[in-house]
Amino acid sequence: MTTMALGKAINAGLRRAMERDAHVLVMGEDVGKLGGVFRVTDGLQKDFGEDRVIDTPLAESGIVGTAVGLALRGYRPVCEIQFDGFIFPATDQIISQVAKMHFRSGGRLRLPVVIRVPFGGGIGAVEHHSESPEAYFVHTPGLKVVAVSNPVDAYWMIQQAIELDDPVLFFEPKRRYWDKAEVDEDGSADLSLAAARVVQAGTDATVVAYGPMVRTCLDAAAAAGDESRSLEVIDLRSLSPLDLPILYESVRKTGRCIVVHEAPRTLGGGAEVAARVTEECFYSLEAPVIRVTGFDTPYPPARVEEEYLPDLDRVLDGVDRALAY
Repeated sequence: MTTMALGKAINAGLRRAMERDAHVLVMGEDVGKLGGVFRVTDGLQKDFGEDRVIDTPLAESGIVGTAVGLALRGYRPVCEIQFDGFIFPATDQIISQVAKMHFRSGGRLRLPVVIRVPFGGGIGAVEHHSESPEAYFVHTPGLKVVAVSNPVDAYWMIQQAIELDDPVLFFEPKRRYWDKAEVDEDGSADLSLAAARVVQAGTDATVVAYGPMVRTCLDAAAAAGDESRSLEVIDLRSLSPLDLPILYESVRKTGRCIVVHEAPRTLGGGAEVAARVTEECFYSLEAPVIRVTGFDTPYPPARVEEEYLPDLDRVLDGVDRALAY
């Protein structure tokens, strides 16, 4: 077992995948000599060379377009989008090519492309550096979309994503890059890439989140426990496809569901989860599904981002609203 920060765990997972398969390439802005702005790819170019860890121009459409060609020729490219807000120049390539190539070819072509996206706020960054654009890609058929919340998942899920023959959007919570946990590098993944996980059992209400909000919800569950309220916390892990049977089982037990994410409220991932839970668990619900989210505004300047981001108090307020019915 090794104590690793989340960012270091992704680095170790990339390294393991590159050692295992010479067709795995890493590419992106400053991923090589600099090791990435968050140092997630630190040391990889030194060990694997410039042909496998490629510093690209500042052109996200070019990065993803090049990855499409490489994948069609048998490689497994891992693209880094330096910050979440930089992904939008690449959306044409992702939506029009990456997501559709397998279907367009009648199943003859596969695109094993992983697109890593540091996402979310909480680091005091400037405009375009603290977005939560996951819903755009969850809404796009042909893409798998996952979000990690802890170092153990980061280590195993990046390897699982690379091994898939399908394109994966791999969202990494940038403000959690320094969170640490014990990682067994010689073990094996305990869940499939598309599986959700109960991270804390409870009986009074179900709180479901992904990415950076999982830790916030665990903190809220600890605070609720001090008031004799038992919250079950579920980490979705995969946003497309959604693993919902585990959530349905939890909601049928607790009768209440609170969905938490940083992204804006309208048509965010929480809306889909709320709709599915209502459809499947209607007669078990003791209250409407509550959403605790970011606001329907552009991400604010760093000095006021604490007013925008869901925090422990807002999650607990959502729990109070659900329990008040």
